[in-house]
Amino acid sequence: MYSSFSNRTEIKLGDGLKDALTGSKRVLIITDHFMVQSKMTEYVTRHLDEAVFQIFSEVKPNPDIKTVVKGVEVILEFRPDTVVALGGGSPIDAAKGMIYFAHHQDSSIQVRFIAIPTTSGTGSEVTKFAVITDTDTDTKHPLVDDSMLPDIAILDAELTKSVPRTITSDTGMDVLTHAIEAFVCTARNDFTDAMAEKAIKLANKFLIQVFASPEDVELRQRMHNASCLAGIAFSNSGLGINHSMAHTLGAHFHIPHGRANALLLPYVIAFNAGLYDDLTEANKRYAKVARLIWLDCASERQSTMNLIRAMRNYISKLNIPSSIKAAGVTRQDFDRVLPSMVEAAFNDPCTSTNPRQCSKKELEEVFIRAYEGKNVI
Repeated sequence: MYSSFSNRTEIKLGDGLKDALTGSKRVLIITDHFMVQSKMTEYVTRHLDEAVFQIFSEVKPNPDIKTVVKGVEVILEFRPDTVVALGGGSPIDAAKGMIYFAHHQDSSIQVRFIAIPTTSGTGSEVTKFAVITDTDTDTKHPLVDDSMLPDIAILDAELTKSVPRTITSDTGMDVLTHAIEAFVCTARNDFTDAMAEKAIKLANKFLIQVFASPEDVELRQRMHNASCLAGIAFSNSGLGINHSMAHTLGAHFHIPHGRANALLLPYVIAFNAGLYDDLTEANKRYAKVARLIWLDCASERQSTMNLIRAMRNYISKLNIPSSIKAAGVTRQDFDRVLPSMVEAAFNDPCTSTNPRQCSKKELEEVFIRAYEGKNVI
């Protein structure tokens, strides 16, 4: 079977931005209002004495189509030679969409794309994926194209010190979900496995520590690295229904993406492994994940169950809801949108690489289990 692996993004650990900006004459900074108000944009502008720059700060969590359209207009008018995305996954995803569609409108638009993540979770700084929301239909649209890969990623944990604990926990679980899904998905290979394995080990060792000691920059750098490694893994391999379901769940109920992934993860693992019915080949892969973090035993089924318990333990320690109901969603609201969520998850591109084929009925059952918080194993 054909597979491939690529990482064209140059990764700079620490503050390597000055070098990355060498030669830039017109710089567009894409970020959010908080980055401007907190003066974190000075991390970029202090290096722009000889360059003309403009700041687009209208990005909000879960960037929408209207914001991307505005950004495209800015790019076409300002015509930057460099675009710097500063912030969490939302500004980076928004920048990807803006650059992609601006180039399609005017092929002469060619920019150097620098991504600077300020949270440790999405891995967006090294992926060809972006998720854009249609607010009219409460639908998230994953975009996938090699041209959206940033040219340079700056991994500087100093930028993550002020991140609230809730975001640290949500994004940290996003790292684990990315890495685990990349490790078990159908398009994995030895190279993506290597990245996913290291990300799992780092997140397992450092996530709880970072949550307890948020000012420790060394710990934060290790989680920053884990996030990037997981991003490289899933960008080359794909994901699965955990993300398909999280995309639509987050769009309908405005649950942060990492939190949606986290609360779904135990139920998705149980389904994919066949713990509700007959064990699947995916169970063997989950058992290997358990082995990576010293939770395996003689029985592969029991190893996977140990992994699920570990994920539930993470969720508890990180103060993340253990079910959709616990996240504040009423049963009436859940039932009202369940059919559309099932449809969206079934058609989501991430579903195509899920390790177990699933029907719409099976997706519905996993959603219901995740809502009620029962029958994990």
